[in-house]
Amino acid sequence: MVGGSVLYFLSVDKWHQVAALLYGSGLTGLFLTSTLFHTAAWKISHLRTCFSDLWASFYRKVEERFHMCDRVAIYFFIAASYSPWLMLRELGPWTYHMRWLIWVMACIGSMYVFFFHERYKLAELLSYVTMGVVPALVILSMVSTKNQGLTVVFSAFKKSII
Repeated sequence: MVGGSVLYFLSVDKWHQVAALLYGSGLTGLFLTSTLFHTAAWKISHLRTCFSDLWASFYRKVEERFHMCDRVAIYFFIAASYSPWLMLRELGPWTYHMRWLIWVMACIGSMYVFFFHERYKLAELLSYVTMGVVPALVILSMVSTKNQGLTVVFSAFKKSII
């Protein structure tokens, strides 16, 4: 939250402010939901022996819901982390379409989580990878590719560690 606020207040125009809000919100949302899920999962796993079957079923559902929220937050963080890059740079004719496609992909990924959570792990993995790689293809439509090598390497590295 602090980092997003600093980015926002150091913004030079409205587009930079929107980019800072998107990125800061995505990052904060990811950390918040991930912390809630992992804390709940840890707590529930340590208390399972203390619960009756009724309460155990309830806590399993709570844990599953937090897990779903965590997965949805990952999709939206990927979209939020690409948005500043797609908004603030002139990357070519594909950029305009990719700005919206990345958010559509996040929404489709979220719907996938709600309908098929933990059923098709390979499909989920491929959707994360696709969402991480497809927006970077905008580089292929750039008019000038001068000094873009480091941008590509950094973007690929950033997505691989997430």
